[in-house]
Amino acid sequence: MLLLAGLVAGPCGGAADEAEYGLQVGVSYIEDTPDADPARLERCRLDLYHPKDATGFSTVVWFHGGGLTGGERFIPEGFKNQGIAVAAANYRLHPKVERPAYIQDAAAAVAWVFRNIERFGGRTDKIYVSGHSAGGYLASMVGMDRRWLAEQGIDADRIAGLIPFSGHTITHMTIRKELGMPDTQPLVDEYAPLYHVRPEAAPILLITGDRELEMLGRYEENAYFMRMLRVVGHKDVTLFELQGYGHDMVQPAIKPTLDWIRRH
Repeated sequence: MLLLAGLVAGPCGGAADEAEYGLQVGVSYIEDTPDADPARLERCRLDLYHPKDATGFSTVVWFHGGGLTGGERFIPEGFKNQGIAVAAANYRLHPKVERPAYIQDAAAAVAWVFRNIERFGGRTDKIYVSGHSAGGYLASMVGMDRRWLAEQGIDADRIAGLIPFSGHTITHMTIRKELGMPDTQPLVDEYAPLYHVRPEAAPILLITGDRELEMLGRYEENAYFMRMLRVVGHKDVTLFELQGYGHDMVQPAIKPTLDWIRRH
């Protein structure tokens, strides 16, 4: 475990001028067929921020937070001008849908990046999956439970790294709500990243806020997740605790994320 405080976003491969980047807005990551659900077509879209006239760069697939009940896609400012691409995706939300729709959408967005990033110059062996809170949970579920990407014809172990920010590792509280459980009652079932610990999963960087300031034991969830990954033989899992920051910790988490991507 590493304890970090007061971090400011820094470069990954050198800064570049904003004009050297392109932005594709509102790209549908699911197939638009005559029988497609209009509500899903509206929600299942991503924005792709990418270097222009460059090749070989890494890509971060980014899922927003919001408890699986709200939120909108955005490109975190700290990821801009860092020589990487960012695919920021929306997904369907509760109560319009229930489990496993959120995870299926996240997997479809990741699969779209695998199938398309080379057209923009990125490498498919440098795709990282990240997000904050509910988005961090989705990142972990897509990477840990291989069935969701398998439905899209993608092997989850091709992911270069999983980087959840303050993500649930037990079953998400909104899914527990769907089961009639309070958010203070823990559950580890098939909808928990912790349920799917396995040694061959992608490298993992876990980042949380301060254990005394985070919500509902989020640090402790991640600490146990790290421990169980190591117990089963996973060779590359790290936990950062950002001292002095609570659950709103996206900005200070960018610097260790970029450093970790660069090292990998």
